[in-house]
Amino acid sequence: MPPTQAESVIRSIIREIGQECAVHGEMVSETLIAFMVKAVVLDPSNGFNMDRTLMKSDVQNLVKLCMARLLDTKNPSLDTIKMQVYFDMNYTNRVEFLEEHHRVLDLRLGSVTREITDNRACTKEELESLYRKIISYVLLRSGLGSPTDIKTVREVTAALQSVFPQAELGTFLTLSKKDKERQLKELTMIVTGIRLFNRDCGKGGEGIDDLPGVLHEAIPATLQHIDDELEKTQRQAYCYTAVLEQAVDNPLMKAELQPYMLKEALYNIRQCEVFLQIILSDIITGAQEVEMMTKQLGAHLEQLKMTVKSKTAVPTSQVFPIFIALSTLWTSFQDETVIVGVLSNLFTHLQPFLDAHEIFFPERVIQHYLNGVTVKTDMCRMKEHMEDRVNVADFRKLEWLFPETTANFDKLLIQYRGFCAYTFAAADGVLLPGNPAIGILKYKEKYYTFSSKDAAYSFAENPEHYIDIVRENAKKHTELIQLLELHQQFETLIPYSQMREADKHYIKPISKSESSTQTDTHILPPTIVRTYEWNEWELRRKAIKLANLRQKVTHSVQTHLSHLRRENCSQVYPSKNTSTQSTKEDSTGVPRPQIYLAGLRGGKSKITDGVKVNLTREVDEK
Repeated sequence: MPPTQAESVIRSIIREIGQECAVHGEMVSETLIAFMVKAVVLDPSNGFNMDRTLMKSDVQNLVKLCMARLLDTKNPSLDTIKMQVYFDMNYTNRVEFLEEHHRVLDLRLGSVTREITDNRACTKEELESLYRKIISYVLLRSGLGSPTDIKTVREVTAALQSVFPQAELGTFLTLSKKDKERQLKELTMIVTGIRLFNRDCGKGGEGIDDLPGVLHEAIPATLQHIDDELEKTQRQAYCYTAVLEQAVDNPLMKAELQPYMLKEALYNIRQCEVFLQIILSDIITGAQEVEMMTKQLGAHLEQLKMTVKSKTAVPTSQVFPIFIALSTLWTSFQDETVIVGVLSNLFTHLQPFLDAHEIFFPERVIQHYLNGVTVKTDMCRMKEHMEDRVNVADFRKLEWLFPETTANFDKLLIQYRGFCAYTFAAADGVLLPGNPAIGILKYKEKYYTFSSKDAAYSFAENPEHYIDIVRENAKKHTELIQLLELHQQFETLIPYSQMREADKHYIKPISKSESSTQTDTHILPPTIVRTYEWNEWELRRKAIKLANLRQKVTHSVQTHLSHLRRENCSQVYPSKNTSTQSTKEDSTGVPRPQIYLAGLRGGKSKITDGVKVNLTREVDEK
């Protein structure tokens, strides 16, 4: 069947199923119907051959099977598929969302922008009308206030006139369209920065909300709400896993659980957990961005205050860049506000899927099957086998990766979203988290983790066998294709969110090992010609020097100081200590000098007569 004809047939099938669902009171989106059609065709139990053209009976059977699945509202599998379709159609990562958000804003301002850039005003009234349009553009683009609010318009007009007076409209009209658009954006940022600065100083800021304060209150509350719901979801998943583990080797218990479709409920709750973790991660990233931007905003405002102070005039080259930086930061605050709102709305719409588990598997039934059973968390399961590591020597043809031997160990894309492939295949679809500490198996450029060492050894004996079992189970339970990220095996069902992240599937491990190299300093003999000279003028200088030497005569002289100069040496005897002894020992006592001075203080007469008397005894006096 040609592709165009096949697409026409599929569209007619989707349309017919949608009409039938509407008759039964169920409003189903075309996206969900298309997903369900592919899911029914993939299921081998339905007997559809994808290599041959669908007959009329095949189409009727397909419609009937799709209707049965879409109208079975108590089936956790349908609920999971609805949740996956909703999340895939409504979730976008931060970068792409902001790009689309700004594109939509530019599109909405397109008509206002064209009215300004295509304007050919000449008269005074036309110029005034153009200036009012520029004021409206600045207000609409900044998102700070309404163009119908008189106080806000007056404040924006005053700020705009300080940087772009109406007299400069003539110069503005002579610019090209691109230059006009660029100048309008720049004027918007400068005016926004001025208004933010005035608001901080308490002199303006009409219509400007305290976005940092709003975000500092909203983000922690949203985080707490989602975190509580995530914890509740994980507890429920642990309970489901514990019950299913007990039923693996108990056929009677397995038969009792069949009506509750507990395995499908486990897939549903695990998918909820994945989506909640994605939302939580984005909000945490937003909280970090807001924290950083709040500090930058305070620093810019403080810098602006220090620059302006009490000055009557400040150079535009100093303040305009700060105004633009303030505007850019405030735009980021506005973006974060929108992102938090979108993520909160997404979480709100996921809430009914979480609440449906009370219908699928009531609390009283869970407690009945959990009597005497230890409910283990994912972290407890990992800690139990933290020391059990694969012995690489047991596998010669398979490659195992460990944290100490792989630099990007935490960035590797693990198959089946990190769940143990062996347990899923051997335990009838039970999902247990894999433990990377045991070792990551690299098989055909894909990476697998396991819940225990025994599971790793069993899977390594015949990987293809277990991979085929997982693939066949995914055909029967289509929700596993997105939950376990089996997009490569089922390319027709790749969700848009996984197509955007296709580059992640090509991350290769970077092995770490100790190595050293040694080279000789100079393997070949040196070929550098030291006498080579490239400078022509240097060669000329050397040539002139050699030419002059031909006419010179070498003379030698000798002086008295240099006459018969030669090396000489002398020899001396080393000094030594000697002593002598006299025949008689004697000593002398020198008398102490004593001199008496009298009359120094003077008397009644003006003339002072001093008397000096030497009282020192003679040396030979006895």
